[in-house]
Amino acid sequence: MGSETKKKGKFSLTTKIFIALILGLIVGVIFNLAIPASYVRDTVFVDGIFYVIGNGFIKLMKMLVVPLVFCSLVCGASAIGDTKSLGKVGGKTIVFYLCTTALAVSVAIGVANVIKPGKGFDMSSIQAASDVTTTETTVTETLLNIIPDNPFGSLANGTMLQVIFFALIVGILLAKMGEKAELLSNFMNQCNDLMMEMTTLVMSFAPIGVFCMLARTFANLGFDAFVPLLKYMGSVVLALGVQLFVVYMFFLVIFTRLNPFKFLKKFFPVMAFAFSTSTSNATIPLNIDTLESKIGVPRKIASFTIPLGATINMDGTSIMQGVAVVFAAQAYGINLGLKGYVTVIATATLASIGTAGIPSVGLVTLSMVFASVGLPIEAIAIIMGIDRILDMLRTAVNITGDAVCTTVIAHQNKELDRKVFNS
Repeated sequence: MGSETKKKGKFSLTTKIFIALILGLIVGVIFNLAIPASYVRDTVFVDGIFYVIGNGFIKLMKMLVVPLVFCSLVCGASAIGDTKSLGKVGGKTIVFYLCTTALAVSVAIGVANVIKPGKGFDMSSIQAASDVTTTETTVTETLLNIIPDNPFGSLANGTMLQVIFFALIVGILLAKMGEKAELLSNFMNQCNDLMMEMTTLVMSFAPIGVFCMLARTFANLGFDAFVPLLKYMGSVVLALGVQLFVVYMFFLVIFTRLNPFKFLKKFFPVMAFAFSTSTSNATIPLNIDTLESKIGVPRKIASFTIPLGATINMDGTSIMQGVAVVFAAQAYGINLGLKGYVTVIATATLASIGTAGIPSVGLVTLSMVFASVGLPIEAIAIIMGIDRILDMLRTAVNITGDAVCTTVIAHQNKELDRKVFNS
């Protein structure tokens, strides 16, 4: 039935999601501006129906994350086959991801220093951010934490870097063993197919979930709340725009010679879904399918680079962190200097590697970035109120970065099907 609606185009899932996104925004604004506060509005709808259905959908997506990433990476790594080829693809992918993340933080710091969002801000309005957990982790601990003590514990707890590490080893060894591990390899492929089917099932509820999430978000946010933070929001949005339309499209044109406008047009439904759900992990199946069916990237490469990117390539999140650091430093009158900004770039890049692809997790890792340059953690409280809107935008940037990298890697491996892209 899903394929039939897709063929009609008019009723495709992505169209339904986009319609739900617009309707959710409109309904939310109506709830906020036109309907007075009451038990029915606040308790029954906003914190009742909208909250339960919206968060229920997000929990369904989270349910898929660990088995989906594990199976996709095992199958992706084993499908590449040759371990030398896998090493080249993996190495290039990680270097590309780290370079774009470092560039993203630099762009954010540059834009924020031009706009100066924190100048003249009244710091007396800040309340302690008691619900933000601060976790300081050294570089050596972060590197050692990639290796799981117990891979089954990592799978159970959803420790994504450890899950990825274990999945890659399993995939590489399956490729190396060849026919000897054919039974296990087939089993993993069937598990991967099962997870894709389960994802399709869950995704069929996406329009309802998206509508409820956005309706609740805009019902709670009055326009007055935006006024003191418009410059901060503008800085983040501008930096995200530079990263998306300048940095990514520059890489796409330089490395692949593809038409960037056509790429964005074909990839837009994935960006719209990422915007509405605010979770990179939820877009993994749609991202892989779009890259294969519309861009011409072979599934074996996309199945490897996209789940990896959903965990270690968080350029949009890094941009928010870069702008937030400048905002807080200016608001508190702290001069970070060149050394401070270099520290921020390095820490934000490192923090993005361990950032799970779920909504608003960047706020938690932001405390690590603030701590690295001695900024008060309480400043995060200012950002929390409007983070949901920006989280939607930066998630769309995150997954576009994954897709551009994947397209570049496929081209360099001489496996990009230009006929599919040009069709």
